[in-house]
Amino acid sequence: MTFTEQITFLSVEDLDRAADFYGNVLGLTLVTDQGDCRIYRISGDAYLGVCARPGRTSTEGVIVTLVTEDVDGAHTRLEAAAVTCDSPPAYHPKYSIYQAFYRDPDGHVIEIQRFDDPDWKHPI
Repeated sequence: MTFTEQITFLSVEDLDRAADFYGNVLGLTLVTDQGDCRIYRISGDAYLGVCARPGRTSTEGVIVTLVTEDVDGAHTRLEAAAVTCDSPPAYHPKYSIYQAFYRDPDGHVIEIQRFDDPDWKHPI
């Protein structure tokens, strides 16, 4: 099998509130607005979609991980936007990552992470 793109969809209670978070707070670029779903580019061919599904949202077991070299800068930006921080930036030696955890307006876990493992294979 060959896959050319990736989209992760999250169900949200309030689409406008989620759009403000993902578009304005995180600064993701809106690629398409489908009315009850909006799709944002994370990087390259990786996307995140948020869909209005009132009463059907679940945050159980889902972590959206966004990889950046500037975890501290992201933390400063999210802190200034009063985003709930579950765990501030810290080094995790087991995985050789520097990471922090936040919550979007619906309670989905958002991890901001940097790989420090020299064996991590960065995409082309």
